[in-house]
Amino acid sequence: MTDEQQITQQEEESLDVEALQAERDELFDRLQRLAAEFDNFRKRSAREQAALIERANERLVKELLPVLDDLGRALEAAEDHEGAKLEEGVRLVHRALADVLAKEGLAEIDTNGKFDPHVHEALLSQPSEVDEGTVVEVVQKGYKLGDRVLRPARVVVAAPKEE
Repeated sequence: MTDEQQITQQEEESLDVEALQAERDELFDRLQRLAAEFDNFRKRSAREQAALIERANERLVKELLPVLDDLGRALEAAEDHEGAKLEEGVRLVHRALADVLAKEGLAEIDTNGKFDPHVHEALLSQPSEVDEGTVVEVVQKGYKLGDRVLRPARVVVAAPKEE
């Protein structure tokens, strides 16, 4: 190989290296821009989610304000010690709160029939005339929000009657 051919080959290799370095720099720049874009997307998503939660809470609190007012009126009636008015006021508050929560998707868990470990929590078993495994008493109501159990119904379950 002549000196001239070696110089030409070195120039070509030098050009190839420069082209590869330029491509690398361009790809690195694109990578940095994409990383910054993704970081901005994550931050924006977090802000939007926080705003959505705040709006949902605000809506629920607004719907509970009349219940708070009713409870205040019930307390005023209690100060006057008028038993019938107090009971009526408490029933009104209970009904209003139950209606607001039902509108949000809250439902009472059905406790009629057989014990279901997915939605019931057995506190006791008690000998009974009814079939074994049947719910005989509700100690505390249970609730679902949509398909999710918020609190299982706490129940007493029938055991075989002792003879």
